Amino acid sequence: MLTMQEIKAHYRFTDEDAELLGSLFPLAEANKERLADQFYDYLLGIPETAEFLKEDLILQKLKQTHQDWFVSLFAGSYDNRYIHNLQKIGHAHVRVGLNAHYVNVAMNVVRQFTLSIIQDNFPDPEERRQRREAVEKILDINLDIMSASYREEEMRKFFVSHRLESKLITATERFTYGLNLILVLALAGVSVSVVGLFIWDIGHIFQGSVEKGILSALGSLLILWMMIELIENEIKILKGGRFNILFFIGVIIVALIREILISTLRHDPLTTQVFLAGTLLVLGVVYFLVSKSQQPYTPH
Repeated sequence: MLTMQEIKAHYRFTDEDAELLGSLFPLAEANKERLADQFYDYLLGIPETAEFLKEDLILQKLKQTHQDWFVSLFAGSYDNRYIHNLQKIGHAHVRVGLNAHYVNVAMNVVRQFTLSIIQDNFPDPEERRQRREAVEKILDINLDIMSASYREEEMRKFFVSHRLESKLITATERFTYGLNLILVLALAGVSVSVVGLFIWDIGHIFQGSVEKGILSALGSLLILWMMIELIENEIKILKGGRFNILFFIGVIIVALIREILISTLRHDPLTTQVFLAGTLLVLGVVYFLVSKSQQPYTPH
């Protein structure tokens, strides 16, 4: 399953697009009821979709839900939670048996309505163009994610027990999220310990071991820097980013460099120092190969 970060990258949806959409929030809030009325008037005019809107109570509830969804287009924050909400909407469409064709038709109604209010409220051509492009992107992303529910439904025909599989996947995703959260807390705790190690190394300077204290403190600072990078990477994962093994390899390399510095000061046997240097060389090669494999392919 693609993350929101990957989807936004594929659609070239930038932070600037998010800010532009956020600037449209008051306009969306002011027009949400008018959109819902026009939207469902349109659907009531189609016999196939009018079948789902016979009861007035259901119709009013759907109007409110649609208003909330419309306003969320301009919230300015689009993470994995946003994906999950859209997946729920898509699954609801599948569950009631709504043909995917009408989802595309309905999205076109929203698109035309939104572009029309941008046209009416932004006379400057450049401002209008920027906001129009941002709206087009977020609507395409919404349609993409909702449509995926129909593709998933086709795939479910190949599984013996979809309900068990769905619960297992959901439970695994939540468990993985919890583990990542625990890992962030653990990394924060280890970082505090590294700060203590740095203070301990500084103490060597005042005890007369200036060279040892400086080199050890430098090694501790390198480790602390990598721990910060690790924590930031884990936070990105919690927000929908991808795991990057390079950070973990980097921490090991930095820790090994610190050990080599201390080993030199301790005058450890040559075999020990050769072993450490060889290990560092191997890790350096691994780091290089992994970084090369993660670079996007660019045809010549």
